[in-house]
Amino acid sequence: MTVTVLLFASYADALGADSLALEMASGSTVGDVLGHVRALPGAGRLPAEPLMAVNERYAKRDRLLAHGDEVAIIPPVAGG
Repeated sequence: MTVTVLLFASYADALGADSLALEMASGSTVGDVLGHVRALPGAGRLPAEPLMAVNERYAKRDRLLAHGDEVAIIPPVAGG
């Protein structure tokens, strides 16, 4: 199945793209996607437990994915 990974701010800069199309096995989870992304060059900037979302809703690592899902890796934000 294909999922799209969305990257923002410093994560997009580090990985050189704002989105990635990944081929994942059926039954893959958010954690599996994170592990795949961590293996890419430049992924060392990702924190141990980044905030993740699937289809614009926050998600835990054990959430199962479906073909066409969008998985966002969200960097910390600060503001006033």
